[in-house]
Amino acid sequence: MMEAKNEALKKDICVRLRRIEGQVKGIQNMVNNEVCCRDVLVQVAAVRAAMNKVGGLMLENYAYNCMDFDEEDERIQQLISALVMFLK
Repeated sequence: MMEAKNEALKKDICVRLRRIEGQVKGIQNMVNNEVCCRDVLVQVAAVRAAMNKVGGLMLENYAYNCMDFDEEDERIQQLISALVMFLK
């Protein structure tokens, strides 16, 4: 079960990173085409939020799979939840 969860998480992260890559390329085009700075900043904020989400997923993966914390431990779940919320 854990292996399937790890593969699903890996796929989710890769999909998110490809989407972010597309967003960054879009921002580059916006800058090259001299689009309004406010519109560019909106897209930069969207990319930053998307990267924070990827960071949160990686943090969760790190805690459970690299640090080998027990997913059933409510204290660990609360800590991870607080850290992810901080990243938003």
